[in-house]
Amino acid sequence: MLRSLTTAATGMMAQQVNIDVISNNIANVNTTGYKKVRTEFQDLLSQTIKAPGAQIAQGTNQPVGIQIGLGTRTSATARDFAEGAFKSTGGKLDVAIEGDGFLEVQRDDGTIAYTRDGSLKMDGNGQLCTSDGFIIQPQVTIPTNALDITITPDGKISVTTPGTTDQTEVGTLRLAKFANAGGLSAIGKNLYAETSASGKAIEGTANQEGFGSIQQGFVENSNVQVVEELINLIQAERAFEANSKIIKSSDTILQIANNLS
Repeated sequence: MLRSLTTAATGMMAQQVNIDVISNNIANVNTTGYKKVRTEFQDLLSQTIKAPGAQIAQGTNQPVGIQIGLGTRTSATARDFAEGAFKSTGGKLDVAIEGDGFLEVQRDDGTIAYTRDGSLKMDGNGQLCTSDGFIIQPQVTIPTNALDITITPDGKISVTTPGTTDQTEVGTLRLAKFANAGGLSAIGKNLYAETSASGKAIEGTANQEGFGSIQQGFVENSNVQVVEELINLIQAERAFEANSKIIKSSDTILQIANNLS
């Protein structure tokens, strides 16, 4: 059987994964804090018919060999944590992280997850939480009678209450960063989980020691560029089509060989 049949099949399967990734990027073009993903490929083991450097005769070596590649496969789906554009909302509880860092939230099972989605809310107890009700860590409780809320670039949260013009500090938004943010595991709901590849979370204060600053009244848009994704989609479609044509050509060759017998 022709190698080209299975080789082209690996190309089609790899491009199918590529199209799946591109479609997910485009689907999340309006998802707050979403980070686009790109597909990475690697070639498969080549079949060596004649090894480079093999001895041909006494004192003579083969200058080049004969190696036939056996296709490709998906090696990784790498997440790009480049900062997205900021969108002004004017919301007192909306925050965007300008620079490195993630907000920490506590999930229902008690584990800590991390997010760039700063569309914060207040629950029935006045605690800051995400849209899914996950409590921001460390916990911050906003008085129910607060007239105004101020969040400084270093994450300090202050409120003004009736009967006073002075602001009272009620908590701080803490940030976390990782040695390898690309190693984080996306777990849905705009959350990431720590893994051995990402390393342990490094906690710190916003706007200090390499951490990003907090911008109140903004949210971070997805960093997906639709035009770029459409170009990637066209390239993936053409690569898929080219591999399918190779299979068709290989089938024609086999058909001719069968007709000779």
